Amino acid sequence: MNEYTADMPVSDPLLSRRPSRPAAALPLLDDAPDLCLAKARVHEACGPARRTLAVWLAAQTTGPLIWVAPSWTQDQLNADGLRDWIDPARLIFVHPRRAEDVLWTMEEVLRAGAVPLAVADLPGLPGLTQVRRMHLAAETGAREGMHAPTGLLLTPGQGGAAGVETRWHLAPSHADGPEGWCLDRLRARTAPRRSWQIVRGGENKAPRIRPGIKTA
Repeated sequence: MNEYTADMPVSDPLLSRRPSRPAAALPLLDDAPDLCLAKARVHEACGPARRTLAVWLAAQTTGPLIWVAPSWTQDQLNADGLRDWIDPARLIFVHPRRAEDVLWTMEEVLRAGAVPLAVADLPGLPGLTQVRRMHLAAETGAREGMHAPTGLLLTPGQGGAAGVETRWHLAPSHADGPEGWCLDRLRARTAPRRSWQIVRGGENKAPRIRPGIKTA
C-alpha cells in the first residue's frame, strides 16, 4: 500500500475536529495583501513551478526554514540557486530515507513551532488523516513554539491533497519575458478560485502581479 495515500488509524476526535481559523497570515507577494496563507495551517502547491512558489513564501519570512524531501528523489533543490531570492544559509534540508518518515518528519517540524515555514516536497499525495494530523501539529506549534508555523506541501501534477487549507498552482508564463508565471488559486476555504499573472521586477526584483492585467 502506498504510504502517501493510506490514512493512519487515529481516534475519532481527530477525524471530526473542525479546523481553526487563525487570523494571522503569511503573504505570498509584497504587493498583494489578499494573496496570503493562514499560519498554523497546512497548504498545498502544485504545478511545474511549485518550488518557486515555496521560495516566494520563504522570502516573506525571516530565520531558518526546514525543507523536507525524500532522499531517493533525483531533483533535489540546490540552495545556491536561490541566492537571488533568499539567503541559502537559511535552509535546513531533511532527507528521510523511508517513505513513511517524510510526512512524520513534517508533522514533527510543525509541532515544534521552531521555524516560520516548513516545506515538504512529496512524490505523491498524502491521505486526509495525515493532513489533519499536520494541521493539529501546526496548531500545537503555534501554541507552544516560537512561531505559528505555516506548512506547505509540494505535490506533483495538479495536486489534490484532501483537507488542505488552500491549494495553489504555479506554472511558467513567458509571453512577456523569461520571468513570468501564471498563479492559480485552485482551492481555499474562504475564497473563490482565481488566477493572477506574475512577473519579476522592481528595485528588489521581487515577484509581483503584472500591471494592467485583469485577474479571473
